[in-house]
Amino acid sequence: MIIPVYNELSTIEELLNRVRAADLSTPEVPVEKEIIVVEDCSKDGTRELLARINPPDIKIVYHARNQGKGAAIRTGLAHATGEYVIIQDADLEYDPREIPALLAPIAAGEATTVYGSRFLGQIRAMTFTQWVGNRLLTFITNTLYRTYLTDMETCYKLMPANVVKSFRLRANYFDFEPEVTAKLLKQGQTILELPITYTAREADEGKKISWRDGLPALWSLVKYRFVD
Repeated sequence: MIIPVYNELSTIEELLNRVRAADLSTPEVPVEKEIIVVEDCSKDGTRELLARINPPDIKIVYHARNQGKGAAIRTGLAHATGEYVIIQDADLEYDPREIPALLAPIAAGEATTVYGSRFLGQIRAMTFTQWVGNRLLTFITNTLYRTYLTDMETCYKLMPANVVKSFRLRANYFDFEPEVTAKLLKQGQTILELPITYTAREADEGKKISWRDGLPALWSLVKYRFVD
């Protein structure tokens, strides 16, 4: 599990408590959990808090300068040793207790890549603008890559580590989501979607992504349809 973190002082400790408490094992397969936090040079005290609590069961990697979510995920991938990886945002919008449901079809041999879809599950507090932006980008993904996704932008992407590490990922920011999705689909991966619960937060609560991030995401979808 890779947790990119930037300016999440109000939520990071609670998020780590939830992640550590979540039993990711399924009835069929016990799961050894690896938690990698990539601290992306926060300015609000997050960095100092992590250094102070320094949980022994969590690997924390510190960026010397702020590089963005995509860069933090790439750093996390470089340190990951597990067979599968999943991204976990640090803002409490996604519930780690739902990860075992995403693991279940992999353990049963029914899938190799699983996305947690907010639009198949329950959404709380997502604004109309966010709803439209997410649906539009997913529609464009389906059109360009001939697939049938409902939530391309979801954080919960459970992917084979060796596959993701084989990609030459370039995204530094929120355009990681379309880039990795494009490359998974171009490689021939079938993405299974399962419902998850999503509780959105607002800008005054620390929400970082906005409609402006949709333009780089759109460009990534178009670009990676034709180039690596």
